[in-house]
Amino acid sequence: MHSRRLHLVLASILLAAFALAAHAQKPTEAWAEWETLSPDNEEFTVLMPKNPTTESTTFPYHKMEINARLYMATSSAGPVLAITSLSGIKSDPAQYTEFARFNSYIDAFKSYFPAKVRSKETIVKMVLVSSRPFNGHTGRSYKLTLGDLNGSVNAFVTRKRFYAIVSLNTKKDEALDDKFLSSFVLPERQADPAKTVASTNTDQQNPNPPEKTLDPNTQNTVQPEGDAAPVTPNNTEGTPATAPNNPGQNQPQQGAKKAPINGGMLNGKAIYMPVPEAPGGDANGVVLVAIMVDEQGSVIEARAVSGPQHLHAAAVAAARLARFSPTLLMGEPVRVTGTLSYNFVKSN
Repeated sequence: MHSRRLHLVLASILLAAFALAAHAQKPTEAWAEWETLSPDNEEFTVLMPKNPTTESTTFPYHKMEINARLYMATSSAGPVLAITSLSGIKSDPAQYTEFARFNSYIDAFKSYFPAKVRSKETIVKMVLVSSRPFNGHTGRSYKLTLGDLNGSVNAFVTRKRFYAIVSLNTKKDEALDDKFLSSFVLPERQADPAKTVASTNTDQQNPNPPEKTLDPNTQNTVQPEGDAAPVTPNNTEGTPATAPNNPGQNQPQQGAKKAPINGGMLNGKAIYMPVPEAPGGDANGVVLVAIMVDEQGSVIEARAVSGPQHLHAAAVAAARLARFSPTLLMGEPVRVTGTLSYNFVKSN
């Protein structure tokens, strides 16, 4: 009888242990209540844990001032879910591409967001995974590591703002990642409106013609972000028109870019140059990446020109995230071409 009771006790203990083990393997939902978040003056809608913390602030970035809004939910169990909203980098297609503007925002995000989650001394590692356009908006996907936290960042840039959707955790929880990241929604990007310019005949018939307007996204207009009115740049130097009956003839071309200058090896001139994520296996060798830097210091073109083929992608991805101070020629910023060298050394 005593032996039978002992067997029953042991069986109960084993069943309880199996139940606990199964429960431990299944991720626990950190938040019981969720809500749809669609803040005023934002373009997004997302599903987040109820009552996230919010913050609005400004911070300097390369002689500009970035406006930042942060919506974040944290849990003692480990997960961190956040939306970072940034604005302040003007949209100016005459000076740089939307890709360059996106890169600048990513750089600003990396200087702002990590300190909101961990201390400033925490090691930050951000690796480009893939291009991720969404509803016509430029976007990319990254892997982010902040100390003991690992996760994903989906980033998108609209005409007015930049958004980074972040999911971090101390352990993998694909269900939580999918629930949050897949709920983020942006409206479809609308086509640029056609510019309207008064015709020459109208100018001749009407002594006081209406003011000509240009679309803020054309190359002749510089459009700051937000609701500020567009500012049309001055004409470039050139020969004035000589035929009064043809007012458009021989006018100087507006928005013309200077040819890029050759800067040679640019490693020593970078103000930010991330270390490439070396692939597995034999990561030995030197890769040279030819780049073009725009007037604001962002890399807008990058291609590997030498070195081991399997290291090209990592070197190019790192080169695209490098930042430089603007280069001035006769007082005006210009584009620069040159080379970055990446030395991959196999770790012991």
